[in-house]
Amino acid sequence: MNILMVLTSHDQLGDTGRKTGFWLEEFAAPYYALKDAGAGIVLASPKGGQPPLDPKSDEPDAQSEDTERFKADPAAQAALASTVELSSVKAGDFDAVFYPGGHGPLWDLANDAASIALIEAFARADKPTGFVCHAPGVLKSVNGPDGKPLVNGRKVTGFTNTEEDAVGLTDVVPFLVENVLMANGGDYSKGPDWGSHVVVDGKLVTGQNPGSSREAAEALLGLLKA
Repeated sequence: MNILMVLTSHDQLGDTGRKTGFWLEEFAAPYYALKDAGAGIVLASPKGGQPPLDPKSDEPDAQSEDTERFKADPAAQAALASTVELSSVKAGDFDAVFYPGGHGPLWDLANDAASIALIEAFARADKPTGFVCHAPGVLKSVNGPDGKPLVNGRKVTGFTNTEEDAVGLTDVVPFLVENVLMANGGDYSKGPDWGSHVVVDGKLVTGQNPGSSREAAEALLGLLKA
């Protein structure tokens, strides 16, 4: 099975002067869950090359077995450093797609024409798609085969308003993931802040926060094996 992982290329946290990007655990946990299951993985980002890492996700309190494994894995580091340009990939070449979060995707992937078209192509082909934490926000402008928002009438989750408030970025982000999923007609649910909460509706998998990353990837694998 061939799986595409799509990461952000955006590294500016609004007008704060601080850096953002992808969240390390949200990449590392799914990457190893998929790789250990025998998947071939291609990494892509809007600009190609090395995606920006959110520095907060590299702090000691944000580490896990998967992030430590990544830091000791030169092959995975090399793959991450050479992501392909998102506009060059085609849904037909892959069995599924997975989007790690971090705040970066809210600025670029949520509005990226190539990303929107790619997800819509996966949906038309009824192939599994997975999004964790802030990544469900990239579905903001994605429509399903019926022309309505992809999440309309479907069970979804994503980073909660209370979690965003807890990290102090409610007034910095361009939109709140929970709000936009609900505005697009999603049947939004959430678990306790920072606990794993994953929702599967058809071929759509969404996870609430960093702690949901591995479970979301395992749910994606479950769809591929069904």
